Amino acid sequence: MPLYRSDHSLPCGRSGALIAALCLLTAFLSACHSTKHVLLTVSAAASLTGTIEPIENAYTRLHPEVEFRNNFGSSGALARQIEQGAPVDLFLSAGAKPVNELKAQGLLESGKSRVLLRNQLVLIAPSDSKLSSVSQLGTKAVGKIALGEPSSVPAGQYAMQSLQALHQYDALRAKYVYAKDVRQVLAYVESGNVDAGFVYATDARNRPKVKIVATLDESSHEPIMYPIAVIAQSAHAREAQQFIDALFSTSTAASSFANKGFLVANHE
Repeated sequence: MPLYRSDHSLPCGRSGALIAALCLLTAFLSACHSTKHVLLTVSAAASLTGTIEPIENAYTRLHPEVEFRNNFGSSGALARQIEQGAPVDLFLSAGAKPVNELKAQGLLESGKSRVLLRNQLVLIAPSDSKLSSVSQLGTKAVGKIALGEPSSVPAGQYAMQSLQALHQYDALRAKYVYAKDVRQVLAYVESGNVDAGFVYATDARNRPKVKIVATLDESSHEPIMYPIAVIAQSAHAREAQQFIDALFSTSTAASSFANKGFLVANHE
């Protein structure tokens, strides 16, 4: 016969209920401490360097589970990387063509894209240049003209279209120095290695080593738009779409883009 009975023993029913409650509590606490960490890879046009990062940082402060990794380059080259299977979640292009090509191949989530921003094409020259108009590009005073490679850089395509509209493109061929993106064009002009170059208006802002010679008439080239889309192969399509929705719906994002000189399109 037992000499004592433990005062800590519980009837079977109460003991089972307590264990079940503890299990539920443990599961709840585990869920709280295992918030899914998401790394969103963004392939963005080179002209957005220094612009998209502060917006991403502000978003991360509100959504600490989300982190961003950016890949900047010419929009055409970025589209080729996506075609080849690069692990990208979001594509923010400086032209419609690269996005439309991906859409035609079924590489966009839901086959959709939205125009986020617009820009303007400008002719720039070193700050001490006497160049004052596009019509002077054909003179002996201008030896080299930098522009993005038209086959892969949207800014180069727009420059080509504008020069064709002005009936100057073919006549200036011997002067062209092709660059991999607009940032390289800007660097060529800032260093004085070329006499002029075509970039976006946002690239030339607050750059003391260059001056804007002229803003190209928008009717001389296709509209300069920046569409954004979720890539179909994204492992984080839901989170990527949530970020896009925030870009369109928050005044903070719109103000940040506008402060950098971008024309904000279709914000709701």
